[in-house]
Amino acid sequence: MIRVAVFGAAGRMGATVCRAVLGDPQLELVAAVDPLHAGIDLRQFGVEASSMQIARSADALADAGAEVAVDFTVVDAARENVNWCADHGVHAVVGTTGFGDADLDAFRERFAASSANAVIAPNFAIGAVLMIRFAELAAPYFESAEVIELHHDQKVDAPSGTAMLTVQRMATASAEWSADPTTTTVVEGARGGVGAGGIHVHSVRLRGLVAHEEVLLGTTGQSLSIRHDSYDRTSFMPGVLLAVKAVGDRPGLTLGLDPLLGL
Repeated sequence: MIRVAVFGAAGRMGATVCRAVLGDPQLELVAAVDPLHAGIDLRQFGVEASSMQIARSADALADAGAEVAVDFTVVDAARENVNWCADHGVHAVVGTTGFGDADLDAFRERFAASSANAVIAPNFAIGAVLMIRFAELAAPYFESAEVIELHHDQKVDAPSGTAMLTVQRMATASAEWSADPTTTTVVEGARGGVGAGGIHVHSVRLRGLVAHEEVLLGTTGQSLSIRHDSYDRTSFMPGVLLAVKAVGDRPGLTLGLDPLLGL
């Protein structure tokens, strides 16, 4: 049994992680942390299988003997949580997005000096990981590309971490992308943001969505569309559980699920 704690346990993703951990016979949920909901029973957030009270701080992980902590919070809180895990020898599995290169460099250094490891991934849906890989494989055969990512109306960062990773991987796979032909912009921002390689990224925030992304590639006389849709937060759970079980065997910092899937 792997002893698991969840940061952001009262949130929609956090509560889903709690349910997934409770439903896995190889895992044991030993702590749930969410400062804004401390002292409240997890059952009030749809985690019917547990009467655990939500803790206020990471100290609850030490008291419970947690071996792995899963973080789905916001970037400022996650930064502190990840550093706490490194300093206290608790493996970290992180789905929070918004970290910069400086954050990742600092985590890499911190976990290199720690007895704990970390897996940080912008998307734990295995289909999304495959989508990025397929786009990377297709990139050298097309001259133009754009990425559209669509999320629920509570997501605070744009573009999504998944979209930024997609663009980066495509730009690394091919340096030859056609220039944007636009000379007149009627509405500012109509062409979206510009990512690596000059590839445009468009962000949609709409109530009723969960997490979706479409990669559009074009060349002479043809186009290719690669799309992934997460209709429910349970779509991320197989990847989260995979990372929870694998993180102890992956020294230091691992970025993305690709290495865990052999991609």
